[in-house]
Amino acid sequence: MIEGVRTKSLIKHCDDRGYFAELLREDDAMFERFGQASQSMSYPGVIKAFHYHEHQDDIWHFASGNAQVVLHDLRRESPTFGQTDVHYLGEQNPCLLFIPRGVAHGYRVLGNMPAVIIYFTNTAYDPRNPDEHRIPYDDESIGFNWQTKFR
Repeated sequence: MIEGVRTKSLIKHCDDRGYFAELLREDDAMFERFGQASQSMSYPGVIKAFHYHEHQDDIWHFASGNAQVVLHDLRRESPTFGQTDVHYLGEQNPCLLFIPRGVAHGYRVLGNMPAVIIYFTNTAYDPRNPDEHRIPYDDESIGFNWQTKFR
């Protein structure tokens, strides 16, 4: 796994009404500082990739739908520099994914349903000075093949 990336499985408390699950608490080891909480929905097959931050860490959770999350380590000082990892998150794998600053990230919505991502950051978004740097989803230096491999 890319250095600094962490996952946390979520525990669902189920009964005849549905379920309850804690996502993130202030005393969670994954949580450094609260900056902002956001939600986004993407349609089936959409690829949102890649971007990275110089100062911001992200914690991602797919509340509905399923996604293929791709991470690529851009940190030259990291022992995993240049490594690409894939995580599958969503209804079939309810968990949190901590993405440290300097790690490019993006996702592809899997299946026939939209995916809803809830994400937490350690800094608030500043539209006058956005800490968001874009890389094309098909960037040759990353070289990730987004197509499903039928086996």
